[in-house]
Amino acid sequence: MAYNLLKGKRGIIFGALDENSIAWKTAERVHEEGGTFVLTNAPIAMRMGQINELAAKTNSEIIPADATNEEDLQNLVTQSMEILGGKLDFVLHSIGMSVNVRKGRAYTDEKYDFTTKGWDVSALSFHKVMQTLFKADAMNEWGSIVALTYMAAQRTFPDYNDMADNKAYLESVARSFGYFFGKEKKVRVNTISQSPTPTTAGQGVKGFGGFINYAEKMSPLGNASAADCADYTVSLFSDLTRKVTMQNLFHDGGFSNTGVSQEVIDEFSE
Repeated sequence: MAYNLLKGKRGIIFGALDENSIAWKTAERVHEEGGTFVLTNAPIAMRMGQINELAAKTNSEIIPADATNEEDLQNLVTQSMEILGGKLDFVLHSIGMSVNVRKGRAYTDEKYDFTTKGWDVSALSFHKVMQTLFKADAMNEWGSIVALTYMAAQRTFPDYNDMADNKAYLESVARSFGYFFGKEKKVRVNTISQSPTPTTAGQGVKGFGGFINYAEKMSPLGNASAADCADYTVSLFSDLTRKVTMQNLFHDGGFSNTGVSQEVIDEFSE
């Protein structure tokens, strides 16, 4: 059901790869709610995904951009405002990658060149995106910027590897930049700490299948899906959440506040 929550609002959505991705689901929901946007992803990711299909479905244009490259980001922001006809109201940062995870390297045996690349893509890119928007005065007042994160920033999940460190940095950037964006531009900055979700990237983490089943048993409401996260993101893009900023918002069916569930107790009881 659509409510026209984003009618007349404009933005950029980073990271839509395929129909399993949260960014893809968010783009669909934003379109349903009346928002218009530019889609963007790194050129290599675009070759791997089906972003053209999403663009056609949502009547959106695509601008390839490497989120770690400041020149690409400046071009993206400038072109997006030209295409959309004005300043932006929302931005979704849905980007994450660990070369150490991809290469099967343990957290105790990181290759630091890999670590630096993953940190740049997954975390520092969020600062680069916001700095570009800030300097270009590209956001309308009461605009909303959201990045996707995971609870490994606060708790240890061994196979999440250096992505846990990246997410912790990402959340810190949201708080720090959120202060300046709020104070000077009246723009909100938040992160959504989502349930483990079977995206293309998520399924690349070792032991993901077992963990998603465990999280389902631990969460009173069950795991939040990619579509659920899209709904929540839309609420943060809307005018209904104007005074919510600098927050890390858990969207995980209650997992983050559950010590143990009856299902897990039963699993380990004789």
